[in-house]
Amino acid sequence: MQTASANICERLCNKSICEISLLLNIPRSTVSGVITKWKPLGTTATQPRSVRPRE
Repeated sequence: MQTASANICERLCNKSICEISLLLNIPRSTVSGVITKWKPLGTTATQPRSVRPRE
């Protein structure tokens, strides 16, 4: 049994950013941002920052 994310990944794997954005009805910049985060990190979770948080 495949998970929903695996099914989505299979459908979108060989598509361009523009095609993905049209299929999911989300902005191209969002798709690009997710792909940019995913490639080097392997996740889209927010990463720890190197700066001190604002007070």
